[in-house]
Formats: sequence, C-alpha cells, structure tokens
Amino acid sequence: MNKEQLIQALTEKAVTNNNIDPNLYNQYNVRRGLRNADRTGVLVGLTNIGEVKGYYVEDNEKVPRKGKLLYRGYDVNKLVKGFQSDKRLGFEEVVYLLLFGALPTTQELTDFFNLLGNLRSLPDDFTEDMILKVPSSNIMNKLARSILVLYSYDKNADDLAIGNVLRQCLQLIARVPTLVAYGYQAMAHNYENKSLYLHNPDPTLSTAENFLRMIRPTGEFTQLEAEIMDLALVLHAEHGGGNNSAFTIHVVASTDTDTYSAMAAAAGSLKGSKHGGASLRVSEMVDDLLRKCGDKPDETAIRAYLEQLVDKKAFDRKGLIYGMGHAVYTLSDPRAELLKEKARELAETKGMLDNFAIYDTIERLSPKVLKAKKGIAIPICANIDLYSGFVYNMLGISKSLYTPIFAIARMAGWAAHRLEQLVGSDRIIRPAYKCVQKKGKYVPLDRR
Repeated sequence: MNKEQLIQALTEKAVTNNNIDPNLYNQYNVRRGLRNADRTGVLVGLTNIGEVKGYYVEDNEKVPRKGKLLYRGYDVNKLVKGFQSDKRLGFEEVVYLLLFGALPTTQELTDFFNLLGNLRSLPDDFTEDMILKVPSSNIMNKLARSILVLYSYDKNADDLAIGNVLRQCLQLIARVPTLVAYGYQAMAHNYENKSLYLHNPDPTLSTAENFLRMIRPTGEFTQLEAEIMDLALVLHAEHGGGNNSAFTIHVVASTDTDTYSAMAAAAGSLKGSKHGGASLRVSEMVDDLLRKCGDKPDETAIRAYLEQLVDKKAFDRKGLIYGMGHAVYTLSDPRAELLKEKARELAETKGMLDNFAIYDTIERLSPKVLKAKKGIAIPICANIDLYSGFVYNMLGISKSLYTPIFAIARMAGWAAHRLEQLVGSDRIIRPAYKCVQKKGKYVPLDRR
C-alpha cells in the first residue's frame, strides 16, 4: 500500500469511527452548536460589552423586531450618526467605549488617538524576519502567526495583571492593521508577482486612514473613502459575547493563558467561512451571477438566479443566498442599513450605481424567492455581509483582505472580552460532552 492509498484507507476509518447518530442528540437533549430548538442561543455567560437585539419573546414565542446593536448600552445607530454629524471618524471612539465602558471626552479621545498612533509600528526587524521572509497565501494565517510571534518580543508576555493585559491589547489593536497590510503586501508580491510597497504607519492618521495608506501603492485616499472604511470598522468592532470568535476569547482566556494565544485563537475562529468569511462568499456569489447573467442583469434575471441558488443549481450548490438572513436579526440588521446608506454615496462617486442596484435587488427579492421556493414566511433581512464586500470592491481592496479587515475591527471587541473575562470571572469554561461510544473489549495485538 503506497502513501496515498494508506491515507485514503485511514480517512475512511476516521469518517466511520467519528460518526454520531443524529438521533442521539435529541435523546440526550443536546443543544447542538449551543443553540436551542428555536434557534436562540443557549445562555452561557453575562457581558457588559455588546448586545444584539433582533426579536423579543412573548408567550414563549419569538416575535420579530427591528434590529438593534448596542455597544456598552449605546445604540450603534446613534453613535454613528453622532460622529458623522460632526464630520469626523469614529472607530477610535468606539474602541475607547468598548474597552472602558464610557464615551470619552474631547481630551480623552485626543490622548487615546495619539496613544494608538504611537503604538502602530512593529518591533525592529519584525517585518523582514517574520512577514517578508515567510509569506503566506492566506493573510488570516499570517495574522495569527504574527500575533503569536509578538509574544517573543514581549518581556512580560505571561503577566496577567490587568494593566499589563491592557497594554498588550492596545498594542495589538494598534498593530494589527500594520500586520494585515504588510502581510497582504508580502502575499501579493510573492504569490501574485506584484510590486512590494511598505508604507510606515503614520501616527497622525486614524486606523482607517492608515490601513488605506498602507495597502495602496501611492498611499493616497479620499475623505469619503476613509469615512466608509472607518464605518465598516465601527460596525464590525463587536457583536456580543456569543459570536464564535468572542466566545473563543472567553473560553481560551478562562484558562489563564497569555493574551497572544487568546487573540490568535480568535483569529483562527474568524477565518472560517461560517463566521468572518461571509462577505467573501457574497462577493463570489455576485461574481457568479454576473458571469451567468451579464454585467447589467435585470430584475427577472436576478430573480431567476436566486431561484437557482435556492434550488442548489448555482454557485456552490448549497441552497444559500449569502448576505441574507441572520441568527438573531429578523426585520433588519442595523449594520447593513448604515453601511448600505454610505455605500450608495460612494457608488455615486465611483460611477457604480448600477452595481449597487444589483445588491439592492438581491436584498429586495430574496425574501420573496425563499418564501415561494421553501415556504419560509419568517422575516429574512439583509445582513452586513451583503454590502461589506461591495464596499471593499469599490475601494479597490483585494478579496484576500475582506476577512482580515473584519479582524482589524474585531480586535477591539476581542480585547474588551479578554479584559472582561479576567476581571469578571475566575472559572475555566468547561461544558459537558457525553460519550456515546460503545464499550470495547481489549484484544492483544497478535490476535487482532
């Protein structure tokens, strides 16, 4: 038996011996995926940081409601309208709010902005030794590795004193955009044969401005481009303690491991297509639509394509319309509404209103198609992933950066949850699993 045959045989054995009868989950009342039968999440913890509201319960039934997202008790919609009305960027203010639980004063925000600006640079020789010499075809893997390597540059890496952990979190929030941008440049140079551009982060610029500057050859960007990049970061910064990567932070942090290990684990969680990779799937889905229906499909063509998606005859044949529906939101996703509004503004300046209309049509027709094809009568709303990929495309951002941008934003939420776990709980998270394997009788090796 050669190597390939052996691996195939072992694969078949692994599949056979890891299969669990689905009926056993009902028999033992197991909440698969930590979800209740009505698809609500199993309550496993408390948090002060983020809250997602998409329905309320009345007479033991879920009742749809207009979606709300709250950061530390503040409606994100009002936070966004607040800094937009002041004609300023808001991500740094949101980071401050998530970490410290209060909105900063003008002076506090200025000091915090300057602090992050002065923390953006990487350690000496880090870029050459850890990024350029060992490029990765996937930036999320490069990001996780880079975070872990930063442990070696920290003289107090294992110190769990809150002040030290806060320092580590602030450094990571400031440095991750640089890690992602340089990881992208290394990937594009080595795997796509593109020129290598390494712009030093500018301490006077915001997170959004610095990121656009570092990924572009010229380092140039418009005010509107910075505004929509900043908005995307704000809307992705936090989404409650139950989302997979935030829960990962709580689980890993509860073991009293170091900050770098916890953050790298969260990055690994976010990489998955069921979590942080959703905007990429939307973009790929729309690309498939355009290939099959032309650059300017009409409503009839788009509806026919959506019907093929649901019938598992188009794209990845999984029967999903990516960018539609959410585990919590029912009538609306406030993040999608806010980003859509700004996306329309950017589309006007980029001459891409026809492209914007495609996404708008998908949002409008999908609930009708799902109801007609599957009898789904519950409200189905667009989620933020429907428009985030389109926004990044208008900004000329490579698809390889879609999920890493999510990570740049979510570092703020992860940091807040790490601190909350250390301050608010001293118990390791250790849920139960029931073993359903039948007992075996040991047989000596020479008799098997």
